[in-house]
Amino acid sequence: MQIHEILAQFKINATNPGGYIGAESLGSDPHTIVSFSPVDGATIASVSPVTPVEYDRIIQKSQEAFTSWRLVPAPKRGEIVRQLGDQLRVHKEALGILVSYEMGKSLQEGLGEVQEMIDICDFAVGLSRQLYGLTMHSERPGHRMYEQYHPLGTVGIISAFNFPVAVWCWNSALAWVCGDVCVWKPSEKTPITALACQYITNQVFRANNVPDGVSCLVIGGPEIGKLMAEDVRVPLVSATGSTRMGKSVGAAVGARLGRSLLELGGNNAIVITPTADLKMVVPGAVFGAVGTAGQRCTSTRRLIVHELVYEKVKEALKNAYGQLKIGNPLDQANHVGPLIDTAAVSAYEAAISKAIQEGGKVLVEGGVLSGPGYETGCYVKPCIIEAENSYAMVQHETFAPILYVMKYSGDIHQAIAIQNGVPQGLSSAIMSNDLKEAEAFLSQAGSDCGIANVNIGTSGAEIGGAFGGEKETGGGRESGSDSWKIYMRRQTNTINYSDSLPLAQGIKFDL
Repeated sequence: MQIHEILAQFKINATNPGGYIGAESLGSDPHTIVSFSPVDGATIASVSPVTPVEYDRIIQKSQEAFTSWRLVPAPKRGEIVRQLGDQLRVHKEALGILVSYEMGKSLQEGLGEVQEMIDICDFAVGLSRQLYGLTMHSERPGHRMYEQYHPLGTVGIISAFNFPVAVWCWNSALAWVCGDVCVWKPSEKTPITALACQYITNQVFRANNVPDGVSCLVIGGPEIGKLMAEDVRVPLVSATGSTRMGKSVGAAVGARLGRSLLELGGNNAIVITPTADLKMVVPGAVFGAVGTAGQRCTSTRRLIVHELVYEKVKEALKNAYGQLKIGNPLDQANHVGPLIDTAAVSAYEAAISKAIQEGGKVLVEGGVLSGPGYETGCYVKPCIIEAENSYAMVQHETFAPILYVMKYSGDIHQAIAIQNGVPQGLSSAIMSNDLKEAEAFLSQAGSDCGIANVNIGTSGAEIGGAFGGEKETGGGRESGSDSWKIYMRRQTNTINYSDSLPLAQGIKFDL
């Protein structure tokens, strides 16, 4: 399937509006956003961003749509999301290719990202019949107490380039079955995949007479994100991206006492103990470090290896890296595609240089690739550096395929201390066949991350579990488990069905 055929399938033209209220389009900012593929440097399409005035109109329309959408029974909202999942199945190949081409991740990962969208739609359908509250016994006779959840209103979704469609769907599918409406601001680096998602959603929603403002799109620069963060009409802002961006969004939302769901940077480590199975260590570590060219928030950045197996692990990694194929991600023979743009390449080069200046020793040399197939300047070689956890660059998240390897000599608690010794707290893993070590890693005194795995890597997560992390990762949770509660407001209700009015705590107030 050719890219031009895919664009035609989603009614994407050479120039496109960047704002949508359902199927109604708008976008008159003259500062056009042009999407270039990091795969071959070709122009995919351009988008006219929304202006602040158009953003305001979109939010107003979303509020109007909320007044009727919240009254639709939750199972019926779930049925519409089920149909969306079915349409994503129909368009899986085309959308997966577009994700791969615009973002640069491998085709298998692009298709896997669309599968995540399908999976979260399935999860949301079941959730639409399980928005449970609790019933409590009252201390007063003739009274009943219970709690229930109501939708919040407009949910603002700010997504990042590395998962250009899945994270939006994680949020929107749950928010819709909860009765909320969604306004999506995608990354300016991947606007075309957002147009495709809006098109698919519009087709399903219009067939079900869903009010136009339930699904809205606002493509624009940081100023649009700032408007959303400061907008009191948006009770929840879900933001995925860098810690720097998240701090800005969190401060703006907090200043107006709104809610923020922040899923930010990671600095993820795998602890490798003496009992680890090397057949599991190598694929877990290598995919975690080089998958999506190291541009996942869950990418493996650090390996913490016990001295007894340190040399063996190093040699196995060097051998595996020597077999990596770097090139066009649409060619399934390749393991590693490009970085998103040349700015990311510059950050990659600077990180390697600084790590070496701090004392790091290069085990597998990095560098920018050139020549046939690499004309964009976005293809780089995955790099391995021996380092100390205290290095400034090791403490920092670089969105690139750089893996820092370090040694520990003590017990599992020393390894855990190293794992926890960074500002971020997203994903972590231990490779061990020792039950005590594994349980220590998962205990209250173990990994301080939101995700902690045993005998699998740090990268990748199933939608059934809550996704997110602690510390500078932001504390938010998306996707499965009871993450739906962030999209709703909780209400406690007390009903008096007696003939008297007793007060709580036994208080007497006689008139």
